[in-house]
Amino acid sequence: MEHIGKLEQRLWGAADSLRANSNFASNEYFMPVMGLIFLRHAYSRFLKVRDEIIPTLPTRGGKTRPLTKEDFSARSSIFLRENAQFDYLVSLPESKSASTAVIAAMKSIEEDYTTLEGLLPKQEYAELDEDALRQVLRIFNDPALKSADGDVFGRIYEYFLTQFADQKAHDNGEFFTPISIVETIVNVIEPMSGKVIDPACGSGGMFVQSAHFVEAMKANPNERLTFYGMEKNPTTLRLAKMNLAVHGLEGDIQKAISYYEDPHKAHAPFDYVMANPPFNVDEIDAEKIKNDKRLSFGLPGVNNKGKVSNGNYVWMSFFHSYLSDTGRAGIVMSSQASSAGGQEAKVREALVKTGDMDVMLAIRGNFFYTRTVPCEIWFMDKGKPEHLRDKVLMLDARQIFRKVTRRICDFSPEQEKNLTSIVWLYRGQEDRFAGLVQDYLSIARDEAQQTDFVELLDVLGKACTHFAAHTDTTELKTGIEKLTADAKAYGESAAALAQPDATIDALTAAWTAMQQLADQAKTLIKEIDHLAKLAQKAQEAAIAAGEKPAEGKKHLAAIAQARVALTGDPEIHLTPSGALKRFRYFEGQADWLLSRFPEGRLRDVEGLVKLVDQVDLAENDYSLTPGRYVGVAPEEDDEDFDFEEAIKEIHDELETLNAEAAELAEIIAKNFAELNV
Repeated sequence: MEHIGKLEQRLWGAADSLRANSNFASNEYFMPVMGLIFLRHAYSRFLKVRDEIIPTLPTRGGKTRPLTKEDFSARSSIFLRENAQFDYLVSLPESKSASTAVIAAMKSIEEDYTTLEGLLPKQEYAELDEDALRQVLRIFNDPALKSADGDVFGRIYEYFLTQFADQKAHDNGEFFTPISIVETIVNVIEPMSGKVIDPACGSGGMFVQSAHFVEAMKANPNERLTFYGMEKNPTTLRLAKMNLAVHGLEGDIQKAISYYEDPHKAHAPFDYVMANPPFNVDEIDAEKIKNDKRLSFGLPGVNNKGKVSNGNYVWMSFFHSYLSDTGRAGIVMSSQASSAGGQEAKVREALVKTGDMDVMLAIRGNFFYTRTVPCEIWFMDKGKPEHLRDKVLMLDARQIFRKVTRRICDFSPEQEKNLTSIVWLYRGQEDRFAGLVQDYLSIARDEAQQTDFVELLDVLGKACTHFAAHTDTTELKTGIEKLTADAKAYGESAAALAQPDATIDALTAAWTAMQQLADQAKTLIKEIDHLAKLAQKAQEAAIAAGEKPAEGKKHLAAIAQARVALTGDPEIHLTPSGALKRFRYFEGQADWLLSRFPEGRLRDVEGLVKLVDQVDLAENDYSLTPGRYVGVAPEEDDEDFDFEEAIKEIHDELETLNAEAAELAEIIAKNFAELNV
């Protein structure tokens, strides 16, 4: 969702008004707010699925069979009675109570889905001001939420969780795993069928993205996957069950402290383990877990208080033990863990020697809303082919990211695919790599051939004629003539591009042919930008000469509108838009892959990837830190580098680091005080 940041702020502003108009403390209105988001997101999925179902319904005697709950379950959605549909709640007449209606909506859903019985907020709405509740319902009916895909519930939950944490209203240790990280895990372990466990499941995002992966194969996730989860926080547990329900998914999620409890052991082993457990926990009672069968590599270091010094390798041991003989795991972990020393190093060595470590992926900081630290994803695969059993693929993706906001980064969909394609090469799936390159080149070719300059040239010509009556437009006219000629040459070159076959030689030839066209597109973008500035200057000169601004403004608006189709919407920065920029973007993705893997086979790439074996690992104390092996990438010139924006980002990061330093100093001072007692 392109404008997710603004939407989140708007939703939060509305939700926060409920606190001011109720008797709730900050930590008490969390669930009522999330309940409304649940209803909104459930309705979005309901509408989308309903439109897919209706054309398929059988008709008899001129009557179409009514929709059923089963119709929706088969498409990973939930059925909503009319009184639980968001439009019904938003359009309630003033004579009816909004709180009563929302409570009735929640009850009807619980009646239809017994797995949610007692979980949805209900009576809390009776404590809210009626006018405030109606206002929140209207704001939560935002069109952007109606069309939203993916784990929107989880994403907004993450944002709200951050806000509640700022108010000291919720456990600041709970945080949502960013969607791009979860998608990366799913893309690598490929949960196609079997049992999935997440022993620290949070709001259930791992399950949701696994389901999306299966849906992309045109299959029903409830028929392919069985979900098992554990979560210690009762509020988060409710959210996880709500998240599964809103996506029409079935799962067994138990309240448990995973260090000491194993409620799903009867269902072991599991085909997939996916988790983002708490990092660096130092309060695990060693006595309670010392005989746990899940600790097949032994207990990590224990401090003088009888606590496990760091719980990271407790988690890793548990996750490895859950896997079947062909099972795969993807775990988000603190970057400190991959080179930790002491007893943790011995556990890591034993884990590496099993041959089950598969891929290590390093990710830069600022991917999490509530954490600035970098992390790594550990991938295990007990079913690796024999020739890979002594190998680990080291991937350093710290230089691969896009800026969502000044403080938040993620992977673009194409960056996710590119990283996954390196894993395909590691697994010998060169055809999938070639297919991805072919997709990029095909999209780029289509964008180039569909580029149409007619409207822009027309409005530029009309603007030039208008301004010529009031000021000198020689430079503008010359620029339009040059753009006309360059656009014609671009169109001719684009028309000559052929659809490439999915062989590396053919793809390389097609990519080579596109490089000159990419340079032409870059030039055209600069020309269009320059002409827009010249038109603005002509408008200013015309006004200075006594012309009224109204007519000139119309021409400038027409130019701005016509530019969007070619150079993109300036309000959209996450998704490439405009035919020229989209061509360059997708040609650039093919360039990124083929320039690093020119033969379409895995090779070491400085600063990015290296395939290491047990000898390499032993020489490096069995460290699993990718940066230790891949080296440093050569610097690349960034033609779009914005110096002013970079300075702002550095300033923001410095502020964050200063705040963290102050917090750490406070903790250290507290610890010293305790030692002196």
